[in-house]
Amino acid sequence: MMLSGVEKVVRRSAKKVSLYRFHLDHGAQARKVLQLLEDQRGKTDPANLRLADTYARDVFGDPVYAPWLRVYTAFRGRFEEGWIPDNYYAIVVVPHMKGLYGKIGNLKPISRLLFDGTVLPDIAYFANGLFFTDASVVVPERELKDFVFEHAERVVFKLDGSAQGNGVHFFDRANFDPALIRSLGNGVIQTFIVQHPLFRAFASKPVATLRFTTVVDDSGRISVRACYLRLGRADDTHVQSDREVCVAVKLNTGELHDEGYLNDWSAVDAHPDSGVRFAGIRIPQFEQCMETVLRLHQKLPFARCIGWDLTVDANDRVQVMEWNGGHNDVKFSEATQGPCFSDLKWERLRLGP
Repeated sequence: MMLSGVEKVVRRSAKKVSLYRFHLDHGAQARKVLQLLEDQRGKTDPANLRLADTYARDVFGDPVYAPWLRVYTAFRGRFEEGWIPDNYYAIVVVPHMKGLYGKIGNLKPISRLLFDGTVLPDIAYFANGLFFTDASVVVPERELKDFVFEHAERVVFKLDGSAQGNGVHFFDRANFDPALIRSLGNGVIQTFIVQHPLFRAFASKPVATLRFTTVVDDSGRISVRACYLRLGRADDTHVQSDREVCVAVKLNTGELHDEGYLNDWSAVDAHPDSGVRFAGIRIPQFEQCMETVLRLHQKLPFARCIGWDLTVDANDRVQVMEWNGGHNDVKFSEATQGPCFSDLKWERLRLGP
């Protein structure tokens, strides 16, 4: 259908307003983080902040990308070329490097069709009014409970598009109700994972997750660019973004960095509840985790940057809990491990019409 001139003008105006609000929100977030960092560490060298401002204007073409570059600079104590601002990643890189292919990650029942099912804890799915097995076979609602709990004592239901710990529900046989799942919406039923003892030592209830970021370069080569451990708090049922403890992982050894960071970006050398220290800890089955995300990304190279949430269970098995082909958030990795993407020339991309 052809749009009239007025309709085109209205749409362009609406897009500009939306983009303005997007950058305004990111700027406010970044300035808050910068203030938190400077309250903890002291004022950042103004010369380094000016370098961040100049880089945003000259390299990315707009000063709206300066606030996250300032955060990275304050965090590291110096400015480095090659950093990707999180709002530039979201609004420019994601559409160019992922497009509609990345949005598939929001549809959880698709995962087993795309990837190797042996590393997914998926048991069943609910989609568009029907329950399905992990092999996409319809399960009558009256048989669902027996099917789901045939080999599981506890399960997790995750809504399509759930992120940052939202849309996650826990059930055992006693409180499992297909009607409730229907009311919640489309999603996946997964086995509740009993996590590896090393992770359990930090916090026994929430299952710790490893966030890997993989990319496909212009030659088609897939590589891991960043990894960090996400730990929940002692009283949480699962890791939640507004309460998590994040610890960067050294890609060459699988060892944790000596310090982790709370939601306010304050540094801690141990989990705030259990007191377990990060220094000297090596992630179990780290090489297998790396191999898993590289192998799975080969199944969907069209989405050229993916965030993977993995864990290792009590039997040393790698479990892929979910994957994010949309805006998988690069700011923590860029601040702690970056520049992670400097060789990919993402800074040459520009916002579409």
